[in-house]
Amino acid sequence: MKIDANSLPDDPEQLKRMLLELQKIVIKKDEIIHSLLERFEVAKRKQYGKSSEQLPGSGETFNEAEEIIDEADKVLLAESEINKSNVVKSKPKRNPLPKNLPRKVVTIDLSCEDKICDCCQSKLHQIGETRSEKLEFVPAHIKVIETIRPKYACKQCEEVSTKNHIKLATMPTSPIPKGIATSSLLSQIISAKYQYGLPLYRQEKMFNDYGIELSRKTMSDWIMRCGELFAPLYEKLKKTLLSQAVIHADETPLKVIKEDKKTSYMWVYCCGTDRPTINMIPNIVLFDYHNSRAASCVVNYLDGYQGYLQVDGYSAYGKTTAKIAGCMAHARRKFVDAKTAQGKNKTGKADVALNLIGKLYGIEASLKDKNVDEKYQVRQEKSKAIIDKLHVWVINNKDKIPPKSKLGEALTYWLNQEHKLVTYLEDGRINIDNNRAERAVKPFVIGRKNWLFSNTAKGAKASAMLYSIVETAKANNLLVDSYLNTCLDELAKKPESIEHLLPWNIKLG
Repeated sequence: MKIDANSLPDDPEQLKRMLLELQKIVIKKDEIIHSLLERFEVAKRKQYGKSSEQLPGSGETFNEAEEIIDEADKVLLAESEINKSNVVKSKPKRNPLPKNLPRKVVTIDLSCEDKICDCCQSKLHQIGETRSEKLEFVPAHIKVIETIRPKYACKQCEEVSTKNHIKLATMPTSPIPKGIATSSLLSQIISAKYQYGLPLYRQEKMFNDYGIELSRKTMSDWIMRCGELFAPLYEKLKKTLLSQAVIHADETPLKVIKEDKKTSYMWVYCCGTDRPTINMIPNIVLFDYHNSRAASCVVNYLDGYQGYLQVDGYSAYGKTTAKIAGCMAHARRKFVDAKTAQGKNKTGKADVALNLIGKLYGIEASLKDKNVDEKYQVRQEKSKAIIDKLHVWVINNKDKIPPKSKLGEALTYWLNQEHKLVTYLEDGRINIDNNRAERAVKPFVIGRKNWLFSNTAKGAKASAMLYSIVETAKANNLLVDSYLNTCLDELAKKPESIEHLLPWNIKLG
């Protein structure tokens, strides 16, 4: 609004209304500027700062309401203060090399002339020895397996009959019939791409360096064939997954070139932990490809599952028959963004929420080795009171903070998700957050940075199948290459039962 001094009204009431209107415009513009500066600070941290969410802060923004703490906030901060004085930093220590590795012992001794004392010229005697280790790398060994099958025929029948009586031994089963690939080669290609993120075009170059012409098109066809072979094992793992009391889920975008929609999605479902434990919950990670993010994808996959489903705030999960448990890490992340926008070395309202959430995570850390009943009991005694305190604090501050600010967004997220965030208090089997699924999907996200996209939907489905097998093997502390090799050999024979191929039952040679 442009103001000309000559056009100002003489009527005081009209002038007062104009000033009030101008004040509203200024306040609105201040909120927009503040919101943009907050977003700039958050984007700058994500682009150039550390990925850790341990209360970062940089830059300067306005000293708005979210930076002003009242007496109630100071009390909460004092109650939630974390004592770091007892933290002792561990010194880095080199671990010894594994004893099961092949060893070559090299002894470096003094010459006979040097085994004489420099002072009295007497002969020296051995009093001990020193040992040191170095690690040597031997490049991959590639060989050709040439199969010879002698042919046999009957001379007598050849003279009296025109029929062919030639006999020879049956060829051993192979994952790729009439192909040159063995299970060991296929497992190497699969683990290189899906475990270590090495695209097929780079593997093609690697084989060329060994003098082997192996095109990426051929390897791609092999991968899709292997995906089909692993389908029965995948279905068995899915059945086991859906029988668990708690499932974690997440989704991430994927570009598929020959697909109708611009962006497709890889969904991940998992249970247990991402490392071997002594509990009875199996560690399973399964991927599922769809060309959309519609609720029908998760609804059809879970197929009437009625246990706990731990997810982020995406509304599609709420369409399932499962009981939804929220993710405290997502709520915390919102307050971390508000802390970042708050400014460097400043203490504000975001610190109150972060410290209270930090106490919740501190309790969870103390329950790491406790059983389900003990977790439930401690959460009821300690965690519930902290969450109630945090919720009251959010209610008391929601009208004081601009809703479009980072802190306002964090408060809104808490209010919308609070009924899901407290679900973990109901059952000791539920985690405080959905980091299990986020860690499970991370290898896919890292691999995607290397191979960028899938060419076809069929290839994306094969990738979902193989990522599932690889990540489940890793979660069960198996050597991925050996596990793939054994499974491919067995699945090529089409066994009636695949129970022995499950990661917790497998016996690797």
